[in-house]
Amino acid sequence: MPEEDPSPKLEHDICIHIFTVSAAMVGVCLTVIGLLRVVISIHKQDTMADDFLAADSVLFLVSCLLSYWALRTRSTKRMYRVERCADIIFIVAMIGMVGICGFVTWAIALA
Repeated sequence: MPEEDPSPKLEHDICIHIFTVSAAMVGVCLTVIGLLRVVISIHKQDTMADDFLAADSVLFLVSCLLSYWALRTRSTKRMYRVERCADIIFIVAMIGMVGICGFVTWAIALA
């Protein structure tokens, strides 16, 4: 009995994970922006962190939309290309989130 190729199933699973985590991270970014705005209004100190988080949430949204497109496409070749773009943008956004966390931590510590 011939074995099935497991890569399409694995690729489909990765795409679903990118889709769900990216959507959740958009919500996380928006929540943190709201919290930062409250802190900024109380302490009367402005920071660039909320601007960086807004840009980061856009990257997560683009990754989410691309992974959704990859899930919906019929062409396997196109699915791989779109999923690869979603994956790269997702990783860039996650690295950006870590950088923003460091920025917020050191801004609060130095204030």
